[in-house]
Amino acid sequence: MAKISTQYSHPSRAHHLAVRTTDRDLDRIENGLSRTHLPCEETPLELQEGVAMETRGLAESKRSSFTSQGPARLSRLIISLRAWAARLLRHEDQRPDSFLESFRGAELKEVSGREGRAQSNTGSQGPPDRGRSDWPLARSNTNACNNSEKEKKKDAIVVDPSNNMYYHWLTVIAVPIFYNWCLLVCRACFDELQSGYLMLWLVLDYSADFLYGFDVLIRARTGFLEQGLMVTGANQLWKHYTKTLHFKLDMLSLVTDLAYFKLGMNYPELRFNRLLKLTRLFEFFDRTETRTNYPNMFRIGNLVLYILIIIHWNACIYFAISKFIGFGTDSWVYPNISNPEYGRLSRKYIYSLYWSTLTLTTIGETPPPVKEEEYLFVVLDFLVGVLIFATIVGNVGSMILHMNSSRTEFQAKSDSIKQYMQFRKVTKDLETRVIRWFDYLWANKKMVDEKEVLKSLPDKLRAEIAINVHLDTLKKVHIFQDCEVGLLVELVLKLRPAVFSPGDYICKKGDIGREMYIIKEGKLAVVAEDGITQFVVLSDGSYFGEISILNIGSKSGNRRTANIRSIGYSDLFCLSKDDLMEALTEYPEAKKALEEKGRQILMKDNLIDEELAKAGADPQDIEEKVEHLESSLDTLQTRFARLLAEYSATQMTVKQRLSQLESQVKIGLPPDGDAPQTEAKQQ
Repeated sequence: MAKISTQYSHPSRAHHLAVRTTDRDLDRIENGLSRTHLPCEETPLELQEGVAMETRGLAESKRSSFTSQGPARLSRLIISLRAWAARLLRHEDQRPDSFLESFRGAELKEVSGREGRAQSNTGSQGPPDRGRSDWPLARSNTNACNNSEKEKKKDAIVVDPSNNMYYHWLTVIAVPIFYNWCLLVCRACFDELQSGYLMLWLVLDYSADFLYGFDVLIRARTGFLEQGLMVTGANQLWKHYTKTLHFKLDMLSLVTDLAYFKLGMNYPELRFNRLLKLTRLFEFFDRTETRTNYPNMFRIGNLVLYILIIIHWNACIYFAISKFIGFGTDSWVYPNISNPEYGRLSRKYIYSLYWSTLTLTTIGETPPPVKEEEYLFVVLDFLVGVLIFATIVGNVGSMILHMNSSRTEFQAKSDSIKQYMQFRKVTKDLETRVIRWFDYLWANKKMVDEKEVLKSLPDKLRAEIAINVHLDTLKKVHIFQDCEVGLLVELVLKLRPAVFSPGDYICKKGDIGREMYIIKEGKLAVVAEDGITQFVVLSDGSYFGEISILNIGSKSGNRRTANIRSIGYSDLFCLSKDDLMEALTEYPEAKKALEEKGRQILMKDNLIDEELAKAGADPQDIEEKVEHLESSLDTLQTRFARLLAEYSATQMTVKQRLSQLESQVKIGLPPDGDAPQTEAKQQ
């Protein structure tokens, strides 16, 4: 303001200073406004309009005179901008909308929270950066962008349960869980095992505890799906984890064994809470079963593992009961350990394991119990043994049946074909060829029905599998090399596998061509009429019959021009003419390109018939057009019938309304005989 007041004493100098100050402030305004347009935050519309109006006013005042209201307007503009920035800093969070909160997902809420935290940090003063704007609005936007990048970096540390790293971690955590389940009970029952290797157990125990604790951190950062999206917010992941049963079991399994300080180190029973982590081991087994290529073998191995663990625990409990009752007190318990033969640790465990196996498998041949507690334990073992036996019989039987289901189905088909050929008295030569064909299919795993196997998948996944398997084969065909990707996908889904035996004719000269073939595996020979003389041998990747299914004016029409015979067993892909034409109906431009390529091939080999090429449409195309016209005619007839019905209904409604109006008019008019009397009275 001092500069403004000097204009009364020195007008020219004051005018020069005012102009220079205003220019500098205008530059600062333009720079500040340009920096406010950042992707993190938008300037309110009212503020932008106000700034634009003030800027225009300042420009006009600069052109006219700066001795009157120009500096005052500039000062008011700066004060208003600073007041708006201060209000922005005071409002840390936006006003919540309960309606939107009920529909938005977890990730959207988290983003809003990050924006609020970014805005709350805009008022923090830091060291001046190079090129930073003095305007609070630009500074707040820059801070918001930086904070958003930091939040994204924090959210990047999330474990995806579908990744391989998560499965690898399950493999790691399964080791200490399996260690605790196998050795804790053994150490608790066999004192020599615990005391003889105490340092080893301490190292292994606390290494397992470290992995348990790290697994809690992994679970707290494991993402989950909500509304189809992976939740990555740290707070949301922690809240979700703490609400599950796994969190309670994990916390209980991490309770420290502080009683060691009072009771001593030879009490591994204090660590039995580590067994609560068993659900993690089951998760590892489930994921391994879905990943392995031999799920039936894995299920059988898993079942055997469960049975061995039960037998192991039962053996340890038997030895502990014998120790509680007294070794050698009766014939049922473990013999007296004072005998050197039964005093060794290996004999103690093997004897107990032998007794447990005999009891649980209900084989018997064990000493009968003597005391009540022995009877109760044996009864419980017999019940568990019955359950184990039923489980083994049921699961193993179903697994073996499932493993041989494909073989059984194939054998049933083969037997039915054999019975049919015997009933129809087919020649032995043909019967042998059929049987060899079946044997080839089974030996090379070619009895799989692709449509039956893939029918449970959605269309997109089925298309991706077909593309992955057959697209490279289809691209080898010259006329399909430059086609649209969509057409290739349609054609890939329509390819059908075909297997031919040695000596089978794929096509003969003069046959009507209704499909084209692509050789996947095997060798075919173009032979003479005698079927022996070979002209050309076709191998993997070759194709034939593509011209006959296009009908583009070949001199031979759609007839085959050669005899093609399979040399050995050959695997081919077949594309029928109907499937090709059905796919081309949606791609008219591709159809024209294919026909043009076919004509070029025929012209190159001098096999094109110009009259047929000019004639264009073949009878099948005409039939398709007629069918299309018939369907269009049916549609028009249906529409006409609907319109006629609507017209009849409308006409009936109009007639009813007219009759109602006529009745109302008749009621309002007097009778015919009363009109002359009324006129006479008036006269």
